Amino acid sequence: MRVTTWTEYSLIITIHLAKRGRTGRGPVAARELADTERLPADYVEQILLRLRRAGLVESVRGAKGGYFLAREPSAISVRDVMAASEHQTFEMNCDSHQVDPERCAPTSACTIRPVWQALQRRVDDFLSSVSLGDLMKEDAPTNELISLSSSVG
Repeated sequence: MRVTTWTEYSLIITIHLAKRGRTGRGPVAARELADTERLPADYVEQILLRLRRAGLVESVRGAKGGYFLAREPSAISVRDVMAASEHQTFEMNCDSHQVDPERCAPTSACTIRPVWQALQRRVDDFLSSVSLGDLMKEDAPTNELISLSSSVG
């Protein structure tokens, strides 16, 4: 598993939108969001497009337009955000970079593949168990959240 800049920025963006929604402020323009979070504007626009395509954010056109979360923060998981930005949460090398097409075929009797598949399920379960709402809680430190989620799977 590799957490990329896309995922980091996507989480920063969605948490920003969640906090903004909680305060009752309207949509935010991509440039304003980029400036506030000190992120590259081009990345922010591309990420917002991916998040919109995944149904996690919506947009409004016009002078007071911009982006906002499409659902409540508690209904959007870290896995949702990561899958929207990366199109996957876990990359198995044998799927993406086959060394030997015969040995790496999904139907082969590979003894390593089940380990990676089990790890992918655990990672996905953990990421699904943490919502944007959880990350926004000021009374629940991140370490407590991680220890609670470690019982997943």
